Amino acid sequence: MRCLHQPARADQDADPVQRNRRPYGGHAQRQVRDEPQQPQRPWASRLAAGSGAVVISVAYRLAPENPFPAAFDDAYAVLHWTAEHAAELGIDPGRIAVGGHSAGAGIAAGVALRARDEQGPAIRFQLLNQPSLDDRQETWSAQNFTDTPWFNRARATSAWGHYLDGTPATPYAAPARATDLSGLPPAYVASAEFCPNRDEDLAYALRLLRSGVSVELHQWPGTFHGSHAILSAEVSQRQIAELGDVVRRALAG
Repeated sequence: MRCLHQPARADQDADPVQRNRRPYGGHAQRQVRDEPQQPQRPWASRLAAGSGAVVISVAYRLAPENPFPAAFDDAYAVLHWTAEHAAELGIDPGRIAVGGHSAGAGIAAGVALRARDEQGPAIRFQLLNQPSLDDRQETWSAQNFTDTPWFNRARATSAWGHYLDGTPATPYAAPARATDLSGLPPAYVASAEFCPNRDEDLAYALRLLRSGVSVELHQWPGTFHGSHAILSAEVSQRQIAELGDVVRRALAG
């Protein structure tokens, strides 16, 4: 299922961005069916309003009933659908981005890898907000953040277990495992200070840079995984505004 979110203002140019993200809170169980899918819509609408882009949110299949590659395949299918239906959507097929938050951001990174490998639809940009990228959990933050709010080592372990369901992780499932990051679209990578994903996010951004990929990297001090859901916090407001601004700049021209 796809949900289309138009920019809030009719006088803004509409650029296409495929937004692969899960409901807020569902990130902690990584595509686990533990809550309704409606909560993702306000966030997709905020991105559309903040960026002036057309945002397509993907209601992909969830683990544990549907482990990898179900959600990944759903997201990749929507990328193809978006490119093939660009004219009727009123968007430019040369300005498509992929992105998401947490597990959804990990899926988006995998979609970018697959599109490169299979010469699939052109992706102009990838928006990776606190992405889950590495099932191995070998970084300092993954090993030491055992009691952080909302998301910690135990929940990450559970999430990866549900998502992989005992099968070996491929780079499409865990993009940090990819040995070649060259030829990928420019990326925005954001990490939270008190998040198990923090160090794998920073490492992935540095590997992209070393592979010749342009990267904007923002490590948000004093934040934790998904803390920008606390809309009253000043830092959350800055985080949300930045996501919209980043997409607007990436898809401009």
